[in-house]
Amino acid sequence: MLITDFSLYLQKLEKTPSRLEMTEQLARLFNQLNFEEIPLSIYLLLGRLTPEYLSLEFQLSSKMVLRVLVQQMVQNPEKFGDGLPVSNLFSEADDGLYEKKVDEIYKKTGDIGETTQQVFANTNTQREIKLSLLETFEALKKIALEGGAGSQDRKVSQLLKLMQQVDALSARFIARMVIGKLRLGFSTMTIIDALSWVKRGDKSDASFLEELFQRKADLGILAQMYLKGTKSNDELMAKYQASLGIPVIPALCQRLNSTHEIIEKMQTVIAEPKYDGLRIQIHVDKETKLVRSFTRNLEETSHMFPELKRALSELNCKSCILDGEIVGIDKVTGEILPFQETSTRRRKHGVDEKAAEIPAHFYVFDVLEKDGRSLLDEPLNYRKDLLRQITNGAEIFIPTPYIITSDPQELKEFHEEQLVQGLEGAVMKKQDSLYKSGRKGWRWVKIKEEEGSQGKLNDTLDCVVMGYYKGKGKRVDFGLGAFLVGVVADNGEILTVAKVGTGLTDVQFGEFKKRTDSLIVKNKPQAYLVHKNLVPDVWVEPSLIVEIAADEITKSPIHSAGKALRFPRLVRFRDDKNVIQATQQSELETITHLV
Repeated sequence: MLITDFSLYLQKLEKTPSRLEMTEQLARLFNQLNFEEIPLSIYLLLGRLTPEYLSLEFQLSSKMVLRVLVQQMVQNPEKFGDGLPVSNLFSEADDGLYEKKVDEIYKKTGDIGETTQQVFANTNTQREIKLSLLETFEALKKIALEGGAGSQDRKVSQLLKLMQQVDALSARFIARMVIGKLRLGFSTMTIIDALSWVKRGDKSDASFLEELFQRKADLGILAQMYLKGTKSNDELMAKYQASLGIPVIPALCQRLNSTHEIIEKMQTVIAEPKYDGLRIQIHVDKETKLVRSFTRNLEETSHMFPELKRALSELNCKSCILDGEIVGIDKVTGEILPFQETSTRRRKHGVDEKAAEIPAHFYVFDVLEKDGRSLLDEPLNYRKDLLRQITNGAEIFIPTPYIITSDPQELKEFHEEQLVQGLEGAVMKKQDSLYKSGRKGWRWVKIKEEEGSQGKLNDTLDCVVMGYYKGKGKRVDFGLGAFLVGVVADNGEILTVAKVGTGLTDVQFGEFKKRTDSLIVKNKPQAYLVHKNLVPDVWVEPSLIVEIAADEITKSPIHSAGKALRFPRLVRFRDDKNVIQATQQSELETITHLV
């Protein structure tokens, strides 16, 4: 496929209002791709060059793209006009005129892609566009891989060269890709729906594909195998299993009010401490000396924890994937440090120094693969036995202690014992449960922090920031006065549940504005369902997750979740979570009773 044709599909997607129509458009696109083009097209559609668990970023800002546009004008002055000098010899003063012109266009459009399209529509001399999608992808990848001294200048030069080889519409989307704002308004689930649509003409395979993606989180490879690499779903299921180096989407907890409810729903449970640390998935392959780790939102963190290398000598396996929690340890007392101190281990620089300052233990509670065999479909009690064998004799890879019980009182005492020790209570897991990503079924459950309390929510919510409202009075200085948050529906829509404007300190207002500046989008993202009375002044893309506390959940006639938080307040930013781990609409029923 030519990049021109791919860009025409992107344009259609950008103008498509409904999710169903968007799904059909994507299906038509996928039908036109060859085997090699499928994975890279998936990554590009999601605004990336790689799957989410691999980190390859362009490190280019809007200002750098504007530099590209200025250079394009400088090289083609006779094409643009508007009173600008027509000459091939330019002084600094002349360059300043072009910068002013580019800035004027950018201020009018508010979109780097539209600005780029306008500039190249007036200056591009390319007549016959034959650059393929694959060639464009490789050129973009080369730009992203540039590093070292002078790399920014080389990136600008290569980006200009690439844009000069494509049409103006393609340049529009390339500009957005390199700054990470493709703005097509759909999610992973929309792509999964579209893949099913290609083969079935409907979404009937979507649940099956979602489950496979959760086992191995590389949508590009999954799409390639589903569309072109296997003949049946049975063959795909057999081949697409958990494998080293590609994270499994982590299992998450649901919430229940009491130990009696837990035993009633789950009967016999394995109960273990809930540590206030960083969720981590560890991949170990002794043959290749591979040791990698991923957070719950699939970010690779291997370089942040040099202690992980000890897995090659401490663990009793040829290969394994472990699920667990990393906690910082006080060097003097040996006690577990609070989350805020443990989280300082997440860094790009000064890693060894911080590791020496705050040593870490890895409390592991599950094994998902061992010696090349996926264990996701094995019962938890069997996986626990294997985990004990794998960690036998290890010093920093510690299996979480646990009890097996069907007694609500014993479970309550165990939970309270963890709270007394300064932990977050207990996590209960159905003893014979399979490993399922996300919050599906009553497999993993946590107890609300203040069991049986009245008048206030017993748990917080992890909400998606959808947009914000400009401030009045004192808050004018911050540029925002309140923000809109939502929860995630089963179909992937994001539904409003609260407008948060109280309880923030000046520091939090400033931090919030700083975090959202790079997430602003011109139009409402497709996944958002928002009542006209709640439309914010500024929309942001769905990537910032915040932990919200509230006093009650009440019925709401205008919030699209059907419920609203009463007296919501910001607890903290959840950088360790993404939309996949945000609170689900169905969980609102389990957090508290309506009043």
